[in-house]
Amino acid sequence: MNKYKFEFIKDIKTVAEATEYLFTHIERSPSLDKALKFAFEAHKTQKRKSGEPYIIHPILVAAIVAIISEDTSMVQAALLHDVVEDTHYTIEDIIKYFGDDVAHLVEGLTKIDDIRDENLVASNSNEKLIVSALSFRKMLLASIKDVRVLVVKLCDRLHNMLTLDALNDAKQLRISEETLVVYAPIAHRLGISYIKNLLEDLSFRYLFKDDVFKINTYLKENYESIELRLNAFEHKLTQIFLENGFCSDDFELVSRVKHTYSIYLKMQRKGVGIDEVLDLLAVRVIVKDELACYKVLGLTHLNFQPLASRFKDYIAIAKDNGYQTIHTSVFSETSIFEVQIRTKKMHETAELGVAAHWKYKNAGNSNVNLDWLQNLQYQNESVEDFYELIKNDLYSEDISVFSPQGKPYTLPRGARVLDFAYAVHTEIGKKAEYALVNKEKASLLSEIHNGDIVKIILAENEILRCSWMDAIKTSKAKSSIKNSCNQRIKSIDIKSTSNILSNLLNISCEELNSWLDSNISEELRQKAVSDNIALMEILNRYYNEVRPTKFAKFISWRPTLKKFTFGALEFMNFKNVSSVVFDYCCHPKTGDEIVAFYSSSKAHVHHKLCSHALSMMDKHEPMIFTKWVRQSTYHYHLIVSMTNAQGSLAEFLTYLAKEKIDIISIELGTEKGEHIQLCEMEFQSIEADINRLKSIIDKKIKIIQFIRTDDAYRSI
Repeated sequence: MNKYKFEFIKDIKTVAEATEYLFTHIERSPSLDKALKFAFEAHKTQKRKSGEPYIIHPILVAAIVAIISEDTSMVQAALLHDVVEDTHYTIEDIIKYFGDDVAHLVEGLTKIDDIRDENLVASNSNEKLIVSALSFRKMLLASIKDVRVLVVKLCDRLHNMLTLDALNDAKQLRISEETLVVYAPIAHRLGISYIKNLLEDLSFRYLFKDDVFKINTYLKENYESIELRLNAFEHKLTQIFLENGFCSDDFELVSRVKHTYSIYLKMQRKGVGIDEVLDLLAVRVIVKDELACYKVLGLTHLNFQPLASRFKDYIAIAKDNGYQTIHTSVFSETSIFEVQIRTKKMHETAELGVAAHWKYKNAGNSNVNLDWLQNLQYQNESVEDFYELIKNDLYSEDISVFSPQGKPYTLPRGARVLDFAYAVHTEIGKKAEYALVNKEKASLLSEIHNGDIVKIILAENEILRCSWMDAIKTSKAKSSIKNSCNQRIKSIDIKSTSNILSNLLNISCEELNSWLDSNISEELRQKAVSDNIALMEILNRYYNEVRPTKFAKFISWRPTLKKFTFGALEFMNFKNVSSVVFDYCCHPKTGDEIVAFYSSSKAHVHHKLCSHALSMMDKHEPMIFTKWVRQSTYHYHLIVSMTNAQGSLAEFLTYLAKEKIDIISIELGTEKGEHIQLCEMEFQSIEADINRLKSIIDKKIKIIQFIRTDDAYRSI
């Protein structure tokens, strides 16, 4: 498939040309003619920004769909995808004239557009990336029941990007960024690399014009050298294959330079110039069957020096999206070439992914794993949290890890043992206690590597690990832990509020809860544990509704809570608070989520997730309202690799001090070679964003491990 098959589309300017182009890629039929006529009538008075008839757009979107899929319903939906949104026709009209299946697709596409219009901010906003992430989430939720909606939407976005020149600069930037952050990663996950690469390169042109110019200038200036090297390597491969049992029609060689955005990302990730990108040049070998793939691999490695670290066999272990290809990189004279080896069927899947072999009427027959879509159905987190959750899944390279039975699991590079446990099953993740990695005992936070065999050892009950979300990598694990922690904290907050009110009102929790359940919302009860205004609202309602005085008709009686402050802590109670005790069982630190019990005029402070505190709550021990009144600090554990030179530690500590990082403890560990040693430390900072803090430290020194340790009470 030639990339310019799509690029050619932007030059089509008339309805006749567009219609002819459509029907060169799909057989004309009464159902398609009916959809075409309906769309033409619906859009007959509308023009695009370029001045062309609007109908050209849906026709060409339908043509792109037809190129990558033979599903007639999808092509009809592409023709009709803007009818409900932009004209007077309704979804009921689509059902009436084209049936439920086409209407279902059109409705899904309309939902995506509605959500995008509601949530996408202007391109000059600092929030644009985050809002695009929200748009991404809602788009998935609107489309998740039928992946065909996503495929048609990608084709729609591709045509928009091909004709983006007609819009002003601000819209070009907004649409390009949205495409790069939202749509290209979807295409990647669906395995449609052809569209993914095009969307990335088209966005890249508008977003990073200086970088595009530099890369294109380099490629233009070095065109002859690049072509000579590619042709020479391709010729060598051809001779080797022909001399070792292949006929000329047994294989096809396609040489290429990496697409521009891929080159840019490699430059950014490795901090190198374009002339230092190792696998800039690539050759794809397409053969007839799988056995021939391995024969080609053997001949390539026997005749050229391979880079062992850059070999990946995605035929034996396919990616979740169905992608199968052998990747290897080899030296030839002074150049490095990436060689991709696949069959024709694998090539079709690699280029078109889910669109190449999705069984639309029977999803159970598909080879494509769409579990990642299910894992992104988050409802309650903030937009920032959502983007943090999904970015590792969408942008990281994959590794393959195995169960003891040999079942492969695809995880992002840098994943932990606990990520693997959740990948096997959510319940396995919740009950995981420790693991055996390659038959050796390992912590659940140990990083796993390509080819590891992992066995999870389970506890009898679920184990809550609220502080581990910064360390783990996959959205499935993060989401499950977050949901479990949120549920636990909600339960604790509601219990705490009951116990606090019971103490203030001097009545039993059983009696109080009966009234609370009938009169006070869970939301207000949860809020009251840390918001004294919410607590007062419940108190006032109780006094006015349950204990009215003889003057209740004229004035509401309002009790007044006394405020007691000890250091960074504030307490509120009717009775005196003489002192504060931090119990030995959990030692909460400044900024931790806390609760307090009241005994003999003393406030006993516990971490909110402390198991001993939970036991006391269940026994309805008297509690007291408390909260931090000063700026919270956050606690971290850091291991770095440090040059073993005089003054290096002092220089690093001075750097941390300037960044307002307060060292709690520090220890120099084992040496890693003659000039390098490990340095381990605990510190606190007012910075809550671990990723921002990590980027600050990473500028100065190499980080080995970095996690938040705010919650030390992980086993409950």
